[in-house]
Amino acid sequence: MTQETLNSARYAEAARAVQAGGAGCCGGARCQADDPITGGLYSDAETRGLPEDALLASLGCGNPTALIDLQPGQTVLDLGSGGGIDVLLSARRVGPTGFAFGLDMTDEMLALAETNKEKAGATNVAFLKGRIEEIPLPAESVDVVISNCVINLSADKGRVLREAFRVLRPGGRFAVSDVVADGAVPDELRRDMEAWVGCLAGALEIDTYKALLAGAGFEEIDVQITRRYTVADTGLDPSALPAGWEAGDGKLAGAFVRATKPLPAVSSAPKGFEKAGGLPVATPARSCCGDS
Repeated sequence: MTQETLNSARYAEAARAVQAGGAGCCGGARCQADDPITGGLYSDAETRGLPEDALLASLGCGNPTALIDLQPGQTVLDLGSGGGIDVLLSARRVGPTGFAFGLDMTDEMLALAETNKEKAGATNVAFLKGRIEEIPLPAESVDVVISNCVINLSADKGRVLREAFRVLRPGGRFAVSDVVADGAVPDELRRDMEAWVGCLAGALEIDTYKALLAGAGFEEIDVQITRRYTVADTGLDPSALPAGWEAGDGKLAGAFVRATKPLPAVSSAPKGFEKAGGLPVATPARSCCGDS
């Protein structure tokens, strides 16, 4: 079974749990309101008027909508939109002249998101089925790409970032919450913590994340740690952890990752001039008679 299949099954189960009156969560061993991954990400003011199931189904590690300046009329795309909370919050902020897309590969989550959309009365929202490695939107069609603790789960993160770059308009912004490794984490400790909560799987080191963004074409790249996850948070027994685990404690963290798609280069040469050796040179006039 592939990691993608496992992720899909886990998210489908989370959606079913919410629909049955429970709560979704990142966790393996634990799932509670004060979970250090998913707890306390959204204020009461933000969620007021939204369906409770949209919040219960949130499997994120941050709140990207609170950390990016969305403007009326913009088009937003949420990669791995789950129950739809970040899409609905974005739709509010871009207003009736803007639009918010959510992309998810799980039928159960898409069904839950559609229900939440109807409950919220959102008319500037659409949920799409697909993989974040193959975004089903045309090039240069959105202004902002957001995501919440999903890119780290992809087996091909470079492809996800290249797809995000493709669908953004020039000057568009990439603004995601994700899990990162702030330095080396011993493999044994990483496995133990991932067994505690699946959202920590696949966390890239910060320098690797930045390199992949630059390789996709992004500029103005920044990674800001928002929450660190420690062994104390997990309830794991330190005596059962591998020797030297302390060196990696707190290195897995939630972060806000920002980048910008550059605007096209604009030539500064006056009309009728070309560049030669880096200097503008007047181009000779051409007659209609085809001078040789």
